[in-house]
Amino acid sequence: MKPASGPSAGVASPCISLCQMHQATGWCRGCLRTLDEIACWGGLDDAGKHAVLHSLRARRQVWRALSPELRGPSPAAEEQAP
Repeated sequence: MKPASGPSAGVASPCISLCQMHQATGWCRGCLRTLDEIACWGGLDDAGKHAVLHSLRARRQVWRALSPELRGPSPAAEEQAP
């Protein structure tokens, strides 16, 4: 049995396989995590993963408020989204 404080696979990664770092914010344009958050994800316990996911909610609001010029050109997957 896995210890409660160890790494966990119970919380799904927010990765959507659209991995491209946005220079101005330092966030991945697909999942909005930082490079550190992406690198540490597999070693975080559920509480740590939930903390990152909670941060992403606020980042998503900031991201949506950015002007299209600041966000830059949309990756092909974003342009094709319904």
